[in-house]
Amino acid sequence: MVGTTAAPFALTHATIVTGDRDGTVLPDHTVTVAADGTIAAVEPSPANPVALPQRQIDLTGKYLVPGLINAHAHLFSDGRPLPSVFAKESLEGAVTLFFRSPAGKALLRRRTRENALTQLHSGVTTIRSVGDVGYEVVTLRDRIDAGELVGPRLLPSGPLLAVSGGHGAPLIALVGDDPWEARRNVRLNLRKGVGAIKISATGGVTDARAIGEAGRPQMTEAEMAAICDEAHNAEIVVAAHAQSREGTLRALRAGVDTIEHGCDLDDELVALFNDNPRSLFGTSAMVPTFSAALPIVKLSQSVTGVDDVVRANGELILERMIQGTRDALAGGVALGSGSDSALTYVTHYNMWRELDFATRFGGLTPARALNSATQENARILGIADRTGSIEPGRSADLVVLPANPLEDFRAFAELELVVVSGSVIEQPAVARFDEIDAYLDSF
Repeated sequence: MVGTTAAPFALTHATIVTGDRDGTVLPDHTVTVAADGTIAAVEPSPANPVALPQRQIDLTGKYLVPGLINAHAHLFSDGRPLPSVFAKESLEGAVTLFFRSPAGKALLRRRTRENALTQLHSGVTTIRSVGDVGYEVVTLRDRIDAGELVGPRLLPSGPLLAVSGGHGAPLIALVGDDPWEARRNVRLNLRKGVGAIKISATGGVTDARAIGEAGRPQMTEAEMAAICDEAHNAEIVVAAHAQSREGTLRALRAGVDTIEHGCDLDDELVALFNDNPRSLFGTSAMVPTFSAALPIVKLSQSVTGVDDVVRANGELILERMIQGTRDALAGGVALGSGSDSALTYVTHYNMWRELDFATRFGGLTPARALNSATQENARILGIADRTGSIEPGRSADLVVLPANPLEDFRAFAELELVVVSGSVIEQPAVARFDEIDAYLDSF
């Protein structure tokens, strides 16, 4: 259980923004939270509140929304530009050795805890990590579940799975070069207690060494099929970093459940998304990450510090992601939401920007964008019976805002209350990076 409340309480006279695709808003409603941290009742506010729990929080004039779900996150850094040493291929081994040393592991544990709590205090009550240095997020999840601290619900992947020289290797990946090695790496991660599996189906932007490497297929369909078979046997969702048609096609055929970042879609890909018998739930989804791609393209290289190769790859991938999101909307493909937090200029308190970018660049309505980060993400990740909506029986994962987020997602930057599994966080606060925010505001 992700934190519990000692006594029941009620949030009264709230305007509920449900998070459905239609943007349904329920005025003057009361949500009662039981002692076990679940929602006991959602109903119009009674004229006589005597029957409600003794503790009541009046939300007159406030907006109550489901806690956000970040389906694509990393927790090893805070979003400020990484030191140039991380970009040097010659130093990959040294950097990896440091972070696997006792000092490096201690640093990662501290950063992971701080960054997860920052997301929580900004309204994210569930996080799926999709590429960790080790099992530091698993350790944090276990501490939260044991009641040692209040934190978000965590679905940790541990190290992602890649081929030799593949995207994410070696720092945040286990490497395998045939189906049985790939299957072994899944088993290793499962033994460590992961709640998600992430694979690199194609090359990526941030560690590309040549123009065109981002999106180039890296893992074979047979390797990915072995991974999906092993993960699905444990009822674990598989995410695939895929940024080209061929890479996405191979991943979907292999049974991958979520395509991260994505690409432009044709009829064959749309059909596979909407009917994928090898996936865990019979369909697959796309999870765009505008927050990671836009700064690389929209900001000067003197600001971002990226080289010409990364910039060129970023332009290519952003174009594909934008078109793919619009194609997914047209084709009825499920769309989730993730920020790719920890990458350069992707802070842990700005999940609301991902929703804003999805509307301005991806063509989603505000209602659909909020839905992607709440009810739809919960369904995609297989946790809709636990969270993602404000309904009786669901975990009390809630956020109180001063204004309607469907009118301006920046309301999340001024949130007033966070509830996670019934634990109330009053006056949540995060440390912001004003310079980064100013750059992001510029586009």
